[in-house]
Amino acid sequence: MSRDPRRSSRTGVLTTPSARLAIVFVLLVGFSGGLIALQGGASLIEIGLAILGGLVAGGGLLWYLYWILE
Repeated sequence: MSRDPRRSSRTGVLTTPSARLAIVFVLLVGFSGGLIALQGGASLIEIGLAILGGLVAGGGLLWYLYWILE
């Protein structure tokens, strides 16, 4: 049984190990902000805002990391 050549030749951008690591990094920064807010006794809206702010900060940190490594 042979594989479909169209499927094996197409690799998605999000399937590369470096892209997965970048996504995990941004999610880790984002959810750590939410966990800190939860530990501090914040409301659900404040926890959501902390996660959103952490995701933005994680994206900014990732952009900066790519920028200094180029």
